[in-house]
Amino acid sequence: MSQQGHRGAAIVTFLGGAVAGLAAHEGGHLLFDVIFDASPGLKRVKFGAFPFFAITHRPVDPRQEFTIASAGFWVHHATGELLLTKRPNLRAERAPFAKGLLAWNLIASAAYSGVAFAHAGPAERDTRGMAAALGVDEGWVGAMLLTPAVLDAVRYVRPKAAWARWTSRAAKAGLVVLVIAARD
Repeated sequence: MSQQGHRGAAIVTFLGGAVAGLAAHEGGHLLFDVIFDASPGLKRVKFGAFPFFAITHRPVDPRQEFTIASAGFWVHHATGELLLTKRPNLRAERAPFAKGLLAWNLIASAAYSGVAFAHAGPAERDTRGMAAALGVDEGWVGAMLLTPAVLDAVRYVRPKAAWARWTSRAAKAGLVVLVIAARD
C-alpha cells in the first residue's frame, strides 16, 4: 500500500475510534436508563445550527439523574484510564483507533465543559442534568469534567508525570463519588 493509502487508512481508523467513543458515551447513558427503568428514548435537539439527538428518559430522582447524566463521562474516564494505564506511551505508538478514542474522550469532555461554562445548548444536555441533581451552578460541573481531560492530555504528552496520573484518577473517582451528594 502506498504512503497515501496508509495515511488514509490511519485517518479512517482514527475516526472509527472517535465514533466508538461517541457510541460508548451514549451507551453509558443507556445502561443506566435501563438499570433505573427510566424509559429511554431519542429526541431531536439543536445546538445552534447543528442538529443532534439526545437520549431522554422519564423523570427520575436526583441521584438517578446524576448517574444517568454522568455515565457518558464515566465511560470517557474509564476508557481513557484503561488506555493510558495499559499503554502509557500511546503517543509514540502507531495506534490510530486508540488515539481516536482518546481524542474523542478529551475533546468531547472539553466541549461539554465549554457548554457548561456558557450555560448553552439544549435543555437535555448532560451537564445541566448533573448540575441540577447536585444543586450547583453548571460551571462547576464544567470544571469537574475539564480537569481530568486536561490531566489526561498531560499524561498523553508526558507519560511519566505521576502527579498527573494520580490527580486525574482522583478527579475521576470524585465525579463518581458525587452521586452521594445528589439532592434527595
